[in-house]
Amino acid sequence: MIECILPNIYRIEIPLPKNPLKALNSYLIKDPRRNLLVDTGFNLEACRDAMDQALQELGIDMEETDLFITHLHTDHSGLVQHLSRPNNTVWMGKDDAEMFEANMREDLFIQTAGTLLFRSGLLLDGVPNHPQEEATAKYADRAFVPVSVVREGDIFLRGGYTWQAISTPGHTAGHMCLYEAQHKILIAGDHILDKITPNLGLWSFKYDVLGQYIPSLEKIAALEVELVLPGHRNLIADVRGRIEEIKQHHERRLQDVLQSLGKGKKTAAQVAQHMQWDLSYKHWDEFPLNQKMHAAAEAMAHLYHLVLRDQLIMSEDKGILYFQPAF
Repeated sequence: MIECILPNIYRIEIPLPKNPLKALNSYLIKDPRRNLLVDTGFNLEACRDAMDQALQELGIDMEETDLFITHLHTDHSGLVQHLSRPNNTVWMGKDDAEMFEANMREDLFIQTAGTLLFRSGLLLDGVPNHPQEEATAKYADRAFVPVSVVREGDIFLRGGYTWQAISTPGHTAGHMCLYEAQHKILIAGDHILDKITPNLGLWSFKYDVLGQYIPSLEKIAALEVELVLPGHRNLIADVRGRIEEIKQHHERRLQDVLQSLGKGKKTAAQVAQHMQWDLSYKHWDEFPLNQKMHAAAEAMAHLYHLVLRDQLIMSEDKGILYFQPAF
């Protein structure tokens, strides 16, 4: 489906087969000099076909179109190789660009996921040690494509608009948005979504994910935004109201984590299985592997944030991390 949202701005709906998100919102900004395509979909036939058909209907030549990838997750970056041409540029935030390029050389996802399986206690929970089965790992193309780094404040003059790159770490370390101040538009990737909250998973202890994400939300709340073009689901008009809802969600999530932890010492996996999840599965045992991994990663993000707030103590036993109340 193609929808003209504003002059020269088109939303392209890319299906995401067997994924609870159902579809990606890719955005095309048409320009007589160079077009800009924001986000792509998985490296799957259904995604490729939908994208190719939309670009054909819109009369787009990828040789005259650059790509802006809001973040490295494969539902947003999976078709980069398919859409890359010798004369176009792929833009991505620094941390995500480095990870994206490194992952093309060696499968860092498998290494990172394997570490999470172990350190979160999921293996103790009986989860098989097969991180390659995590769904999104299979939806990327490993062919090498050079990526150019986009930084805070970089300007893209496309479609009669002036787009400013805004760094919004949290959902990923290198997540970037595009802001158009005159028309008060934000292309948000997965930074702000309607009805659903972006997954915040801790895959590396280099970052306090929640400690990054909340200030990034407040950064956007300080801007004049009247229309948010998110990476999934509906467009958002009341951005400050939605930001407040997301912040309240994470405050409840922190309390949920503390309640699940109780007074004992638990792994992230043990905490995750007692947390409240907006999923159709009734019991933890019914969660597919990828959902268990994302649940454990999100539990870990909130647990680690509470450690940094001196509310919890983190300890390690044979490589597995345990959390307990600090007092």
